[in-house]
Amino acid sequence: MRKGADTMQRASDSRTKTIVVVTIGVLILLPAAYGFIEKLTLFILAVKRDLIAGFTIIPVVNYLIVTAGMACLLIWAVAHGMFRRIEQPKYTMLEREEEIDRLDASENRTGEDR
Repeated sequence: MRKGADTMQRASDSRTKTIVVVTIGVLILLPAAYGFIEKLTLFILAVKRDLIAGFTIIPVVNYLIVTAGMACLLIWAVAHGMFRRIEQPKYTMLEREEEIDRLDASENRTGEDR
């Protein structure tokens, strides 16, 4: 009976964690996106009014292309589960280190017997 309660508690904790992360993400990304879109709109309006400002279009377009590429990489990583169980490699490394230490200790004991 206790095992089922633990599973339910973990599921509840996981859901709470997901809700908190999504909420914080939205609270950070919405104002940032608004500011970015507003500045981009102002930049486009400035370029349309003034021909001298046109020389800055190439760096801005370059910036937008790189940003789009990074967004695609982020979406790909999330879709392929790159952010699930992010701590697992740490535990795997620690388990392997313990195994190596055990093997070294057993080799040292057999070496002393000779």
